[in-house]
Amino acid sequence: MLFHPDRLSFGIVLPVQARTSADIRFDTQLDMASHADRLGFDALWVRDVPLNSASYPDPVGHADPWVFLGALAASTSRIALATGAIVLPLRHPLHIAKAALSMASLSRGRFVLGLGSGDRPTEYEIFGADVESRKTLFQFHWERLAAALRQNPEVIDEGGRVRNEFAIRPSLQQRSIPMVAVGSSSQSLEWIARHASAWMTYYRPLSIQKDRLALWRNAQAKVTTDFRGFGQSMVLELLDNPEAAYEEVNLGGRSGRRGLIGALAAMREAGIHHVAFNLAAQGRLPGEVMEEIAADILPAMR
Repeated sequence: MLFHPDRLSFGIVLPVQARTSADIRFDTQLDMASHADRLGFDALWVRDVPLNSASYPDPVGHADPWVFLGALAASTSRIALATGAIVLPLRHPLHIAKAALSMASLSRGRFVLGLGSGDRPTEYEIFGADVESRKTLFQFHWERLAAALRQNPEVIDEGGRVRNEFAIRPSLQQRSIPMVAVGSSSQSLEWIARHASAWMTYYRPLSIQKDRLALWRNAQAKVTTDFRGFGQSMVLELLDNPEAAYEEVNLGGRSGRRGLIGALAAMREAGIHHVAFNLAAQGRLPGEVMEEIAADILPAMR
C-alpha cells in the first residue's frame, strides 16, 4: 500500500535527468526504474506533459505517460507505478479508464492513478477546452472515470446517462485502482477527501505544510471516517557530506543524509505518508544517490 497511516513511503519522480530541453532518454530511465525497484523504493511517478512551451518550467521532452508506464511495467516487478498527474479535463475519461485498467492488469495491481486539473490557460486553449470550466469538468470526468473503474463498472455518456450496451475492459482484477488527487485540482479539500483515496501536493517548508495538513484533517473529518493519505513531491539535493545540515531550496531540500533523516522523521511525525523525490542534478550520479538513500535513509525510516 503506497499510502499507509503508520508509515512513510518513498517514490522517485521520472525522468531522472538534467532539466534541459533534451528529450527523455528511455534506456536510461528504464535502467533507473529497475534500479529503484531493486533498491526497495515504493513508487515511480510519471508526469503527463502533452505539450512543451515557455509557460511550463520543465523543458524536458516528456514521453506519453501511458507508453512510458507500459515500458516501466515490463521493466519492474514490485514497485508501484503512479501518474503525477494525468490532466483529467484534457483527456476523455473513458480513454483514461481503458488505459488505467490495462495498466492495472499489465502491472499486476501496482498502478496508482494520480489525477490533476492542469493550470496553463494556453494548453486548455489549444485543446479546445475552457480553462474557466476546469473545476466542473474535472468533477464530471472524475465521476465518469470512477464509475468505469468500479468492480461493477458503468459507462456513462456525455449526458450523464448509464449506457448498459457498452462494457469497458480489461476487467478489474484487483480490489480497486487508487485514485489520487494531485494538487488542488481546482477543488475544495472536502471534495478531494470525499472522492480521492489520497491527496498529493507540492513541497512546502514543514511549518507551512503543517497548516495544510490541519486543513486536510478537518476536511476529512467533515466527510468521511475512512483513511485518506497525504503525500508530497520533493526536490532533493543529497550532498556527499553526511553531516551537512538540512536547508530549504525551491520546492525541496539540500542536505547530507543525517539531516535528511531528521527532516523526513519530522515529516512522518507531522502526518505525511508519502514523499516522491525529484532528484536534482548537483554533480552526483542519480544511481549513486538512490543507493545511498536505500542503504542509509530508508532503513532509518522503517
